[in-house]
Amino acid sequence: MNSKLHVVTDAAGHPLRMFLTAGQRSDYIGARALLDGLPAAEHMLAARGYEADWYHNALEDKGITPCIPSRKNRKVPITHDEG
Repeated sequence: MNSKLHVVTDAAGHPLRMFLTAGQRSDYIGARALLDGLPAAEHMLAARGYEADWYHNALEDKGITPCIPSRKNRKVPITHDEG
């Protein structure tokens, strides 16, 4: 058995909030758990596991521009800044 630690950090990488899930659980569980407590931000950098239309929309509703690579099976990839 393993686990995943979902972490929200500030721009300098300092942890602000954390949520622990079982390793085999979807990253969407951690994303949903931490969404309401996100601090004000311009951008959100996240791993591919957090890529979903509902999450992009929720971030944009908060005024946050998501920078999340598209899942490989997405028919129309969402562009993101790789820099």
